[in-house]
Amino acid sequence: MRHLAQLFLVFFSHWGGMALLVLGIADSSFLFAPLGNDLLVVAATVRHHSIPLMLYYAAMSTAGSVLGVLLVDLTFRRAGERGLEKHLRRRRIEYVKCKVTKDAGWALVLASLAPPPFPFTPFIMAASALQYPRRKLLSVVGAARMVRFTTTGVLALHFGRRIIRLAENSIVQDSLMVLAVVCVVGSVVSVVGWIRRGRGPGRQVPRSGPRGAEPSPRPAR
Repeated sequence: MRHLAQLFLVFFSHWGGMALLVLGIADSSFLFAPLGNDLLVVAATVRHHSIPLMLYYAAMSTAGSVLGVLLVDLTFRRAGERGLEKHLRRRRIEYVKCKVTKDAGWALVLASLAPPPFPFTPFIMAASALQYPRRKLLSVVGAARMVRFTTTGVLALHFGRRIIRLAENSIVQDSLMVLAVVCVVGSVVSVVGWIRRGRGPGRQVPRSGPRGAEPSPRPAR
C-alpha cells in the first residue's frame, strides 16, 4: 500500500498542470474526486517548492474546475428545472433553489470554497437550471476556486517539510489509497447514475396529424 501510494502521488505530481486540469474537469462535472485537486496542488508544490509553479498549479486546477462547471451548465441550462428532478431529490432541489434564488453569487462562492461534503455540483446545476448568467457563473467559480487553490499552495509552501514527514507516515499513505479507491468507485457509480437518469422516460407527446386536421376514426371491426 505504501509503495502504491507513493507511485500514485509521484505519477500525478509528475504530470503537474495537465493532471490538475483533467482532475479539475472531472471533479467539477460528473465524476467524484473530493479534495483531489487540493491534494495534488500540495504534492506538486511541496515537490518543486516554487511560487511561480505553485501559482501555475493553482491556475490549472482553477481552469479545470471552470471547464467542468461549463459542462454541467451546458447540460442543465437546456434542461431547466425539469432536468434537476432527474438528478436531485426534491428536498435537495428546494434547498439549493432557495440558496441560489436568495443570493446566487454568495451561494456559488461558498460552494466553490467549502470542502466536501458541501454540495458543489448541485449548486452549479441549480444555478444553470434557473438561468443564472453563464458568464457570471464561470467568473464567480473561477475567482473563488483560484483563491482556494492558491491558499492551499501557500500553506504547502509554508509547511512543506512537515507535509513531507506526514506523507511518509504509513497511515497517511494508506488513507490516500483508500481515498483513491473511493474516488474510482464513486466516479463509476456517478457515471452510471448519470447515464440511467439521462435515459429516463421523458414526457410523452401525443401523436397528432397535420394542423387543423381531425384525428381519423378507427375503422369498425
